[in-house]
Amino acid sequence: MKRIAIIGAGAAGCFCAVELARRRPDLQITVYEAGRRPLAKVAVTGGGRCNLTNSFAEISDLSRAYPRGHRLMGRLFHVFNHEDTWRWFEAEGVPLILQEDQCVFPKSQDAMQIVHVLLERMRESGVLLKTGCRLNVLEAVPDGWSMTFADGSSDRADAVVITTGGSPKRSGIGFLERLGLAIVEPVPSLFTFKVPDAPRDLMGTVVYPAAVTLAGTKFHAEGPLLITDWGMSGPAILKLSSYAARHLAENGYQASLLVNWLAATAGEARALVQELGAGNPQKYLASRWPESLTSRLWTFLLERAGLRPDIRFAELGSKGLNRLADVLTADAYKIAGKAAFKEEFVTCGGVSLSDIHPNTLEAKRFPGLYLGGEVLDIDAVTGGFNLQAAWTCGHVIAVSLSDSVAFTNFASKP
Repeated sequence: MKRIAIIGAGAAGCFCAVELARRRPDLQITVYEAGRRPLAKVAVTGGGRCNLTNSFAEISDLSRAYPRGHRLMGRLFHVFNHEDTWRWFEAEGVPLILQEDQCVFPKSQDAMQIVHVLLERMRESGVLLKTGCRLNVLEAVPDGWSMTFADGSSDRADAVVITTGGSPKRSGIGFLERLGLAIVEPVPSLFTFKVPDAPRDLMGTVVYPAAVTLAGTKFHAEGPLLITDWGMSGPAILKLSSYAARHLAENGYQASLLVNWLAATAGEARALVQELGAGNPQKYLASRWPESLTSRLWTFLLERAGLRPDIRFAELGSKGLNRLADVLTADAYKIAGKAAFKEEFVTCGGVSLSDIHPNTLEAKRFPGLYLGGEVLDIDAVTGGFNLQAAWTCGHVIAVSLSDSVAFTNFASKP
């Protein structure tokens, strides 16, 4: 009986195990997990509700969803995409719902339903799960693969699937680098910004629509923006942190952030302010504000523009109007570091895609070694896209392995 080892009991690994076991019940499949809890990241994603995919209705260019790996994901989506994910989970008894923001959640709003379904399907399919098994050494041997774990135990397999997820440090995937695979330096992605001069007394304020840009670059993102007690967060900031992950890492997470509080042009902002005062120019500036802003944030922005809240719209003048429009559309703040995004931790970097066959996710120089998910140099913005990459990679590897293990020899040499 052929033995398949899957290293990492995350979304990609468990999904691969279920799909492979169903296609090839003649295989002996073992999933090895370094931690004590399989699918731990799935259990907390989406605030514990599990944003397991996205409709992709608002994604015209995959690079906006996958800053790294969009070409590969485009190819793999021809095999298994978000619509396939929807059908798969509903067929397993998990009704799904589509939110207005195009994110897809289980109707139960409980991530543990996804965890339980995957683990139950693994058990039903005869997949063996071993926790507390951190892989230290992976070695190609004449009859397949040799694995040595941190506790000193060892095992062998005819084929190995690596789905360990992202590693914040290069050392976390050192066993792959020692094997000879090319590694793209891992750096954090999806994080919030520490902004010392953000209005902390407005903590909890959400602005939508908003747009954010790193000054002097082309890095730009739009979406809801959240003011926090340490700076700024929300989907707009998280997207920007993903797009600019390497740039920010190279600059020590120091940069100038331009906030467009209206997601509008300066001309549109001027017209909006003029419209606010058109009905009654004797009204005080503080008495009327754009619908997308709160009165307290509006007062704060007036002060940022050097305008007293108690002056009248009729007294604003062209210079004051221009200053206010500039603050509304290009309000500058200093980024002074990053803060962890509590719901999930994502890294960009990992095994270089140049080392992987794009149709099968098998290592080019190591037959019988497959890699999928975030251990590869693939990562996405928030919104269910990272989990979709996991489901897609897991499915593709299962299909590839189910075909290839019909042949007898997985002996591997670099």
